[in-house]
Amino acid sequence: MSLKVRERLRYLKTIGIVNNGFNGRGFANPYDIVVSQEGNMFVLNRCDPARRSAIRIGVCNLNEDYLYEFGYGFGDGPGQMVWPVSLAFDSLSRVLGTDEHKNMLTLFTSKGDYVSHWGEGGARQGQFDGPAGIVIDEEDIVFVADQKNHRIQKYSTDGEFIGQWGGQGSDEGQFDLPWGITIDRQGKVYVADWRNDRVQVFDKNGKIEMVIGSSGDGEENLSRPSGVSVDSTDNVYVADWGNERIQVFSRNGKFKYTLRGEATLSQWAIDFFASNPDEMEQREISNLEPELPDHLATAYHISSQTEPFFWGPVSVHVDSEDKLYVVESNRPVSYTHLTLPTKA
Repeated sequence: MSLKVRERLRYLKTIGIVNNGFNGRGFANPYDIVVSQEGNMFVLNRCDPARRSAIRIGVCNLNEDYLYEFGYGFGDGPGQMVWPVSLAFDSLSRVLGTDEHKNMLTLFTSKGDYVSHWGEGGARQGQFDGPAGIVIDEEDIVFVADQKNHRIQKYSTDGEFIGQWGGQGSDEGQFDLPWGITIDRQGKVYVADWRNDRVQVFDKNGKIEMVIGSSGDGEENLSRPSGVSVDSTDNVYVADWGNERIQVFSRNGKFKYTLRGEATLSQWAIDFFASNPDEMEQREISNLEPELPDHLATAYHISSQTEPFFWGPVSVHVDSEDKLYVVESNRPVSYTHLTLPTKA
């Protein structure tokens, strides 16, 4: 029997609530997510130095059990972070994360124990200037979006330099502040080319194969794309950060549809309101989907005032079961979890 796939995603649930404290369930300006084979979600909380104790990696699951956290605390010590950006798993289920301020990658066990770190600032081979997105292939080759050096670098998980490609510009194969990065099942490398408003697709050696998107806010356009992920049928999901939406493209780079967000209250938020009835009373009399005047009818303002919509969708991730996760950095309910279409 052939597989027939529905065209659109089906919303599943929202997980999260704001937590700027030093521990406990909730998120603080989440920036990225990776999902383990066991289904545990590792959420990178970037926060800011003014709330430095909230900078951490929190681990939870789909049942909204908050399991543990690690790497928290602003600083230059082993395992500490300043401006963390992205996470990836290696073949040993260890977690590797980038820090654009420290120009460093830090390796943890899946339980959060510090293992090692490597990297230094600069523009030479093996150096970084604002490392952002990261992905690790099945051979444990690490691909890093070296943001302000406008290139992609390749390393071993121990930090041994392997190769690089790119350079600043707008021609094919060049970058202007590359941010998100992923690899599909055929080994193609997808890079969210932030300031060029496009996603570029390469082979693992940096040969350009395709360009997706162009500047604007129309159906096929992108504005400051910050994340990209690919499912098992080669649908390409782009965090269209500047337009406050997720853009979905086919394997050939053709536009398919847009996701704007369908967020509902998480169980964590429901628990909070149950313990704080005065807060719930205020929520019930609030207009969570107001009509805005024309001069405020921008994607940013609409998202900031419309609770179900994405607001600051900075990262996307497709797990091994083809579920799509969208990380929202601005929403107190911090990321929305959607499931891919069922197959029949």
